[in-house]
Amino acid sequence: MGSAPFSEAYAAPAKLNLMLRVVGRRSDGYHLLQTVFRFIDYGDELRFRVRADGVIARVNDVPNVPAADDLCVRAAMALQQAAGTPLGADIYLGKRLPLGGGLGGGSSDAATTLIALNHLWKTALTRMQLLDLAAKLGADVPVFVFGENALAEGIGEQLHALELTPAWYVVLCPPVAVSTAAVFSHPDLKRDSPKVTIQGFTDAAYSSFGNDLQALVVGQYPEVARHLEWLSQHGAALMTGSGACVFASYGSEKEARQVIAQLPPEMRGFVARGLSRHPLHGLAG
Repeated sequence: MGSAPFSEAYAAPAKLNLMLRVVGRRSDGYHLLQTVFRFIDYGDELRFRVRADGVIARVNDVPNVPAADDLCVRAAMALQQAAGTPLGADIYLGKRLPLGGGLGGGSSDAATTLIALNHLWKTALTRMQLLDLAAKLGADVPVFVFGENALAEGIGEQLHALELTPAWYVVLCPPVAVSTAAVFSHPDLKRDSPKVTIQGFTDAAYSSFGNDLQALVVGQYPEVARHLEWLSQHGAALMTGSGACVFASYGSEKEARQVIAQLPPEMRGFVARGLSRHPLHGLAG
């Protein structure tokens, strides 16, 4: 362990997919998507302690996430190698986002690690260089480094900044973890949606575009179906990413809190505000 103090907390916000369409498949098996990413003010937090000995270590236990498999550890190692720095880091990961929830927790943790350690190590990689590293770590990591709410196309690497209207969300977290890989490899997945043109995209429009993964997941996970059905009684509800979490959008915090106050005691969820950009946007090169 290093003897220096830990850094301030760095935010790793969740994302919601306000719509998600599968518009094709490449010859290498990767799916072609159209999706809208929105950051929300709820997520994980990370703290870092710079080490002089080059060692990178996560210092706390995270249930079901072995340190060796942790995307933020891999991100730190990738940055260390790319920058050629002799420095290392102790990483404390404060985990709030559920695994397999479609909220982008692991991807967000990895992006925050890249941004924060690039700052703390003074390695001075540009945002473009961080984006290149992010793309090698996972499909959703780049948007968190990009730092703007965005329309993503291709396999998720083509990012176009979007101005989204202010909104509040109720997000419900069914007690199941959905495997993204299993969803995308399923033979019944709809893979031929027509591309849509997004102009003046608002939350109110997302329900008409939908989520092409939702029907498949709802059919396989009764808990996702149950949470979606309940939330649908209180607005246009949609699954985010490959699930399991579902959400609905509201015009005010008061409306969102009125909905979650009615949540059955066996269900879990939270209220979050939509962000206009990533909290660490200014740090990322």
